Amino acid sequence: MELWDLYTENRIKTGETHVRGNPLPKDRYHLGVSVWIKNSDGKYLISRRSKTRLKNPLMFETVGGAVLKGEDSLQAALRETKEEVGIDLDAKTGKLVYSCVRKQLASIWDAWLFKYDGIVNLKNATTDEVESVDWMTIDEIYDLSKKGLLVNTLSYCFEKVFNKE
Repeated sequence: MELWDLYTENRIKTGETHVRGNPLPKDRYHLGVSVWIKNSDGKYLISRRSKTRLKNPLMFETVGGAVLKGEDSLQAALRETKEEVGIDLDAKTGKLVYSCVRKQLASIWDAWLFKYDGIVNLKNATTDEVESVDWMTIDEIYDLSKKGLLVNTLSYCFEKVFNKE
């Protein structure tokens, strides 16, 4: 069972706890992260979701997910990265590049940008959420999005991520 802290639209923690999968109470939001990882060649790590995922199987995305109860956004970004792609990122290389309220999804979403030039070995991942990974250029990412192959909730922050480096 995954537990989340709940927030107001203004990102104030309410003290309420929510069980993932249950409907969110009115005027309550959960916190989530997208983790954009960029190497020295200017390419971004894009993962392909496992075919066993209930939502968007085999679609492409960045690392990301919900912030768990007691975590902050940065802690969640580091945890999700280790879980999904097996990388231990250095928090010092991360930068929060965008945050927005997505009312239609009852979420507050943070986009993080990290620098990383190491090896990606999915055998080090602690979940089986990701089928494969690849380093991609901005043009390749836009192409995936135009073809409907990129999880559509990522497009909200393209310009913020690609222009704030």
